[in-house]
Amino acid sequence: MSELHRISVDPEICSGRPTIRGLRVRVKDILDLLAAGASHEEILEDYPYLEALDIVAVLEFAARQADHTILRVA
Repeated sequence: MSELHRISVDPEICSGRPTIRGLRVRVKDILDLLAAGASHEEILEDYPYLEALDIVAVLEFAARQADHTILRVA
């Protein structure tokens, strides 16, 4: 089941960057933490208002963003 409904984009929150449930925690922030080696448990300890499925949503969002068609102009 998709968890993308947890990702929101609102021009009034974080300048329209994708956030988790409008909480002003950007998708990029969580991706940066994961890339730096933080575990899901560490992230949830640092952000107690997040839920485990929020991290799943971030990863799903990133995967979908990375899988788009690239058009080349000749």
